[in-house]
Formats: sequence, structure tokens, C-alpha cells
Amino acid sequence: MEEEIVNRVAKSHLITFDLEDFYPEGERRSIDMSQWLEQGFILREKEFRLALKNVDFKAYENTYVAINCSTEALLPAWASLLVTTHIQPFAKKVVLGSLQDLEQQIFEEIITQLDTTPFENKPVIIKGCSKRNIPAASFVSLIQKLQPHAKSLFYGEACSSVPLYKK
Repeated sequence: MEEEIVNRVAKSHLITFDLEDFYPEGERRSIDMSQWLEQGFILREKEFRLALKNVDFKAYENTYVAINCSTEALLPAWASLLVTTHIQPFAKKVVLGSLQDLEQQIFEEIITQLDTTPFENKPVIIKGCSKRNIPAASFVSLIQKLQPHAKSLFYGEACSSVPLYKK
């Protein structure tokens, strides 16, 4: 007589949390401010303002935008703020930094708003594999958000996980 195979993972109270499930759709774009600088280093306010007025910022509609400068130019703080005022009416989100910084800030907002009620005193496994570019720092933020609520935390997959925390 054969014994029935029991899927203990499916029967457990283990909750799998996948940050990828929260990944907001939308194109990620970067704006390099050096394109508006003379020789890539010198900002001339009058020319800068005129150049910004001639950009069709509607092209950034419903996108996530990272503003940065690829040169080592020292820019006044207002320069990136001025670019932001032109993009803000169209973009979903604007950050100062790299595309990686943009992703990190997107996930910080998601994690901050996360309802922890479903994780109260439950074992939680944080799924590690992802097809998206989820920043490693987002997992650190997620641990900080979940640890006070979860019974235990694991990282990986249900079949092969690393224990991280247990009350």
C-alpha cells in the first residue's frame, strides 16, 4: 500500500511575500542634465531655462523619472528642482539620482504603505528570485517592516529557504 504524498508547504500557514507582486508598471527613464550644460560642465541659467522650455516633457507622461548628471559638474541645487517642475505634471514619480535610486524610492513608498495585518504572528517567507530589478535595500526595508509583526521570517523559496528571524 502506497503512502499518500502530503504537501506540507501547501498545508502550512506559511505566507510567501513576493516584492515583485507590488512592482508598479510604467516605463523608467533617466534624464541626464549634462545635455543642457555648456561643454557638459557649465550651467548658464538663461540658456538652461530656455533649453528646458523647448523640451517636450509630455514624452515623460506616466513614467518614472530619475534626474542625474553624468559629468562631474557642480550644479546649483535649484537646477534639478527646475527640471523637476517641468516633468512633475507628467511623470508618476521624479527622483534625483540613478535608475537604481528611483527603484529604491518606489519600493520604499510601497513598503511604508504595506498593511502588516495579514502577517501578524505568521511565518513569512520573502521570495528572493525576481525577474525585475528589485534593489537589495528594498529587502532590508521589508524585513524592518515585517519583523515586529511576523512569527518568523525566511528568505528564498518554500522548498529551500534561509531562516532569518524567529520570535
